[in-house]
Amino acid sequence: MNSNITKYSQKAPKRRAQKSIVLLALVLFTFGTVALSSYGWRQSVLFLIGGLFGITLYYSSFGFTSAYRKFLFKREVNGIYAQLLMLAVATVLFAPILASGTAFGQEVKGSIAPVGIQGAIGALLFGIGMQIASGCGCGSLYTVGSGSLSMIFTVIAFCVGSFWASLNRHVWANLPSVPPIILGQSLGWTGAVFLQLAIFILLAGLLWVWSRTITNKPPIPNSLLYGAVTLAVLNFLTLIISGQPWRITWGFALWSAKIATIFGWNPSNTPFWTGKAQQAALSQSVFADITSVMNIGIILGAFLAAAFAGRLIPKTQITFNVIAATFLGGLLMGYGALNAFGCNVNAFFGGIASTSLHGWVWIVFALLGSCIGVNLRPVFKLDN
Repeated sequence: MNSNITKYSQKAPKRRAQKSIVLLALVLFTFGTVALSSYGWRQSVLFLIGGLFGITLYYSSFGFTSAYRKFLFKREVNGIYAQLLMLAVATVLFAPILASGTAFGQEVKGSIAPVGIQGAIGALLFGIGMQIASGCGCGSLYTVGSGSLSMIFTVIAFCVGSFWASLNRHVWANLPSVPPIILGQSLGWTGAVFLQLAIFILLAGLLWVWSRTITNKPPIPNSLLYGAVTLAVLNFLTLIISGQPWRITWGFALWSAKIATIFGWNPSNTPFWTGKAQQAALSQSVFADITSVMNIGIILGAFLAAAFAGRLIPKTQITFNVIAATFLGGLLMGYGALNAFGCNVNAFFGGIASTSLHGWVWIVFALLGSCIGVNLRPVFKLDN
């Protein structure tokens, strides 16, 4: 996530709520909830859950991008601890539902994907992009909502990159891979849960050893821990209501594809977009799409949270270097995410919570990409 937004939300003095903007946000939420009910109660509820994601991300300053950068450069591990807690809670919550396969009378599926070169390269590109852009999938949405104008370029580029990847994804799909490996099915759900919890504890111990030489180690903010648990619970609610874990990237790809059709692009000439689900999404309103509705909810939720905190002030320090970094980073993230079967939300968070091995592979290569990305930041005059 955007480190500047994180610092700002943590250090800015307490201010009075911007009441008129708060009222506007509440009106938009009310209108959106009522309007979306025409697509079914699930759309309305998921829109509100998206808003809660945005509020949680803003108030907890929960970061993925900045957490990895601090881990790599400063040996600060609080952000990684929070992610491990989030994954542990989500794993425990997901397992019973995924084992049963149904919720609210509908089929429920985890975030699963093959393990192969395509996903590894995609995650590597995403890791590079997230560090250059100073934001990730959900981070770009919540920072736009809370006033970061530069991240608008990241969102636009993310959309373009994901659409670009959809045009030649069939080429990447031919690279060597193995079918999805789901630990819950291979080991039994109880065994898979205990195995992952053991891995989380082991990783936490290794992180402690890694960071113990740091002097004046900052304590873990309670807001960060609360945010980790809340994100896990919200992802669980998304799973049981929508039938799938929280996603970000698909919405970006769909938005770009719909715009492309306006300019004459024919989806029937692209293998990815000839799929039944893709064809259905293109033929329907964007408001009928779960991911799109939740993405909009995240932006609006962060907008409400920032206004309530009295900190909704557009960040207008936009230079050529910032535009170049945010656009290139967004492009790499979009292209990488669609090939990696998701970004840090669906592939990493959802994948590991679903006990899918591809989630673990994703984070390994995303961290490798982050190592490259943080070393490229000085090229764009960005601090580490």
